[in-house]
Amino acid sequence: MAAPSALLRAWSHRLSCGVPGRRSFWGGKKKQDQSTAVEPVKEVCPVIDVCPPPRSKKYIPPEYLQNHLESRVREIWGSSVSSDWQRTSLADIGLKYQLLAQMAADVDHTVPNNQLHQMKSVGDVLDFYSTPVKDISKLDELGMQELPSNLKINWEYESKY
Repeated sequence: MAAPSALLRAWSHRLSCGVPGRRSFWGGKKKQDQSTAVEPVKEVCPVIDVCPPPRSKKYIPPEYLQNHLESRVREIWGSSVSSDWQRTSLADIGLKYQLLAQMAADVDHTVPNNQLHQMKSVGDVLDFYSTPVKDISKLDELGMQELPSNLKINWEYESKY
């Protein structure tokens, strides 16, 4: 048992004295291109356990929507807007962003990411903002309607097992 501990002491003494290690003993070479720089530790933000309440999706278009959108288009595009302002193209991404950001702030209703690519002209923006959005599911909507006498909806699930 003394032999393994003596061997361990010899190797540790060899490493501490700067004598080449095992790799050079067996003929292997250390890679020179590997950097030994240590990256600084990044501070991690604390996790907040409280979730904000879900945002209401309900949206009712205001009566002044068309006039307001027209004034925003004329403000952003300037004198280059024709009399048919609804055909104004949204090909320039910067102008498209300006218009949609201002409209979202004005009426508190944003265009979802999955519909941004559908906005090709100002008419498409007008159609989107003219469509009301209900904050109720189809199932709840059915429950509030008066159904015909021959139709019955079983609201509670009954398991047979």
